[in-house]
Amino acid sequence: MKPEKTNRKPLWLKTKLPNTKQYNQVKQVVELNHLHTICSSGKCPNIGQCWTNGTATFMISGNICTRACRFCATETGKPLPLDADEPLKIAQAVHLMNLSHCVITSVDRDDLPDKSASHWAETITQIRLLNPKTIVEVLTPDFDAQENLLQIVFNSKPDIFSHNIETVKSLTPQIRSRARYDLSLRVLELAKQAQLITKTSFMLGLGESKEEVIELIHDIKSVGCNLLAIGQYLQPTKQNTPVIRYVPPQEFDFYKETALQIGFDQVESGPLVRSSYMAEKTFIESKLRP
Repeated sequence: MKPEKTNRKPLWLKTKLPNTKQYNQVKQVVELNHLHTICSSGKCPNIGQCWTNGTATFMISGNICTRACRFCATETGKPLPLDADEPLKIAQAVHLMNLSHCVITSVDRDDLPDKSASHWAETITQIRLLNPKTIVEVLTPDFDAQENLLQIVFNSKPDIFSHNIETVKSLTPQIRSRARYDLSLRVLELAKQAQLITKTSFMLGLGESKEEVIELIHDIKSVGCNLLAIGQYLQPTKQNTPVIRYVPPQEFDFYKETALQIGFDQVESGPLVRSSYMAEKTFIESKLRP
């Protein structure tokens, strides 16, 4: 399928970058503590809304990824060594922002023997020590679906374990680097077997068919996933894969209803939805929160 002829975004994708007190406070916390966020690195269209609401998705293990997924704006290359102080810095930032719900993600670190699993566990531990009432949601790489590495993260007991499948099966080889459709499903299945609340996200507008999307939704549910986020793919740079189609809001509504009907606890579906978008609201409305 060829990209749409126009590069102009529909009105429903227009966003503005605010200059509010809360937005600037979050920006200051991130910059003064030398932290990374997927909000900035991933060129997220919701950065204005989320930072204005006092939330941010922290990105650990550096800001250079060992993979080169065609949809992602994060820099690819040889990462720097892990910052041993980063877990405590993240915990302190969560405390400074007074977050009741925090989301942590990371780049892929295939260069490390444990792919940064221990660093993940230490970050979750430090957040819990300093912020015992904060809900901890993690959005992790696939760790090549190695059970021993995933177990390190599982043992730290995040409240929500998220791993993104990103796209339909047929497009996975050309859109994702190294990652595999079946491995992502396996990661979610293992997390569910570890009795964790699980979540995933995928994008529309990459050339998938309606039938493929419905198949994807069913495949995700077959491994027991609780929460789902569906959003529009937006080309972050000229080097990334182009948008094939801008999907209208009513189509997102259809997929949300489809997913809810087959048993998902909560679904966020819309053009500007991202995996961590309105994460706290999603969790509360799912009624999974203890």
